[in-house]
Order: sequence, then C-alpha cells, then structure tokens
Amino acid sequence: MKALLALALVCVPVFAAADYLDVIQMKLKDGCSLDQLVSITKDFNEQWGKSHGYKGEIAAPLQSDDMASTYFVGRTASAEAFGKAWDSWRDDLSDAKSLPAKLNARFEKCSETKGRRGYDVYSSK
Repeated sequence: MKALLALALVCVPVFAAADYLDVIQMKLKDGCSLDQLVSITKDFNEQWGKSHGYKGEIAAPLQSDDMASTYFVGRTASAEAFGKAWDSWRDDLSDAKSLPAKLNARFEKCSETKGRRGYDVYSSK
C-alpha cells in the first residue's frame, strides 16, 4: 500500500505558486515609440523596481487579436510582495517630487492604460 501511494505521489504533478504577474494593457500615444517605452521601463526597474522586488518588461504583440495594444508585464515573488510594492508606489504618487510620481508621469506621457490584470503563476516542480 505504501509503495502504491508513493508511486501515485510521484506521478501526480505538484504545483506551487512561483510568481505574481501584474499585466497592464496599454496603447502607445502618438509620438512615443516602443523603444521609448522600453527605456522608461528600464529606468523604472533600475531606479524603483529593484529595491521593491518588482521587475517590469514590455510585451509587444506579434500575433494577437489586438495588435494595437502593448503590455507592461510586472513580476514579483508573490501577490503579497506585489501588494507591498503597490502600497509604496501608490502612497508615493501623492508627492509630485517623488520618484514614483516622476516615473508615472513618463509612463502616462508615452502610453494610455486600457486595462490591468493580475495573475498567480504556477509551475510544476
């Protein structure tokens, strides 16, 4: 019986939450290029994201039912880590001189947010 249980456990994949994805759907504004958005995201990662356990990337569609949207994909270790980073970002936006306010202004100058979604990412171990 123990051997059968052990075999069943080996055959059944074990899933664990690995990361949390923060996906922001956006449309580039006239006069802003994908390269400019990538540059803003690089600055975001280096100046703010690194210290808050958050890393952003830009996903541009090659095949999609919506070729006009570009996606900012942020990654944290967990939904809890995202919540802490979000609280810090949101609270600092009220100070126009803060780094988050300045980075946010750059994002808003370059893009219009169309939607935002959050995902737990699972992988088998």
